[in-house]
Amino acid sequence: MKWLLPESVADALPDEAARLETLRRRLLDLYQAHGYELVQPPLIEYLDSLLTGAGREMDLRTFKLVDQGSGRTLGVRADMTAQVARIDAHLLNRAGVVRLCYCHSVLHAQPADMQASREPFQLGAEIYGYADLAADLEIVRLAAATLQAAGAPAARIDLGHMGIFRTLMTLAGINGEGEENFFKLLQRKDIPALEAETADWRPELRAAMLALPRLYGDRTVLAKAREVLPKVPAIHKALDDLDALISQASDLPLYLDLSDLRGYHYHSGIVFAGYCQGRSAAMVLGGRYDGVGAAFGRARPATGFSLDIRELCQLATLPLAPAAIFAAALPVDANTDARDARAQAIQRLREQGERVIDALPGEMQTPGVNDVLYSGSVCDRVLVLMQGKWIVQAS
Repeated sequence: MKWLLPESVADALPDEAARLETLRRRLLDLYQAHGYELVQPPLIEYLDSLLTGAGREMDLRTFKLVDQGSGRTLGVRADMTAQVARIDAHLLNRAGVVRLCYCHSVLHAQPADMQASREPFQLGAEIYGYADLAADLEIVRLAAATLQAAGAPAARIDLGHMGIFRTLMTLAGINGEGEENFFKLLQRKDIPALEAETADWRPELRAAMLALPRLYGDRTVLAKAREVLPKVPAIHKALDDLDALISQASDLPLYLDLSDLRGYHYHSGIVFAGYCQGRSAAMVLGGRYDGVGAAFGRARPATGFSLDIRELCQLATLPLAPAAIFAAALPVDANTDARDARAQAIQRLREQGERVIDALPGEMQTPGVNDVLYSGSVCDRVLVLMQGKWIVQAS
């Protein structure tokens, strides 16, 4: 049984691997066109660096091992956000705005859900060094452009704001495990449990907390939120930012969900989740996470998003891999001139972007039902010698 893989881990066979690589190239080219620079953090890091600001959930997802050289605990990355923040803060150490992108595998000790892979192929983009709303707007637009470029446009993008929840927790005097408990209840929209947990709160704070799970929908939600949430500067600022973002991106399918607080452990401002037609779970997650770089020496403003390109590939509209040309091997007694002419013909075709299979001696085409198949690749043409010239013919 040596060929079996661990649960929730799978090979990418040729068709899927080709689609993944096509999508990866397309999206990284998109980010490059927007001025984002590609970085490739290492697969393993010292655990304390890897888990900076990530919280208990990421700790449980991270594989841990001991470095035989230093004796310190290492972690296999389960997310790349903290790694990219470290690169910006400590290695690049640039002043001003920095735009970075990345795409590589991460590893989870436990899958996010029963259908999820333990080896997501994480792709993302981040902006560092800009604290104002314009950076959040750019990131939301780039996330929407990512789904559009994959041929799976966003059906809706839900906006929230971590500042609202954090302010309510501060006003109620809740922190630590208690704050994490309320976060989980809001994520589940568990109103009965919230009612029980807030029974001894001040009436206005209790009403605000119980209202959060119901504050979702179109832009009119903001007016309702202003009525029921505490009249304090931090909440006013959060609602104003959400209002401004919706105004400046009216062409996007933006909605509000003030209890959708994904990335709670390091996000600090606007957060968002993008959904595609035909999939119930969010495809792309993002938001602002100012201050994560503080542990690396620079507390930089930051905002970004990430997604699992394996999951997006399932919905993506991608061109079929081009069919190949089968170039049969020459007889063993063919002269040098014939071999050179054939090699030159193959090289010219490859330079023109064609896929050409240079057959090994004795290698034959394997017929399919409607096509000629070679090792799983469709060959719809052959390279043949006619009247002293190498030409391509339909097979």
